[in-house]
Amino acid sequence: MKPSEHHVAVLGASAKPHRYANQAIKLLNELGYEVTPVHPKLESVEDLQVFPSLGKISKTIDTLTLYVGPQRLAPMFDEIVNAAPGRVIFNPGTESQDLMSRLDKAGIEWLEGCTLVMLKTSVF
Repeated sequence: MKPSEHHVAVLGASAKPHRYANQAIKLLNELGYEVTPVHPKLESVEDLQVFPSLGKISKTIDTLTLYVGPQRLAPMFDEIVNAAPGRVIFNPGTESQDLMSRLDKAGIEWLEGCTLVMLKTSVF
């Protein structure tokens, strides 16, 4: 699949350039991926419209990359599973065994990795 045909949602988007979520959004965009930042309070990041929740995204999500800690993720488990992304990437510090189990039960692929490293080493 070409990057332009691959839709990536970034949960935990940030407008702060030093944050990894922001760097991932920038790099994904530069590489030609269709990027949807997700954050309940932001309106735009890197000139992209931010969606307040996964449930507000109507397009199929090929990859959901997480930048939210496990405690903040817990209330979003149902929303994540219901979004039915093609796969979920747990970036360092976002790992949740409970969510991983829920994804397994729903048949959703997941992996632990760093989106930035995966992009820079062509294994995304």
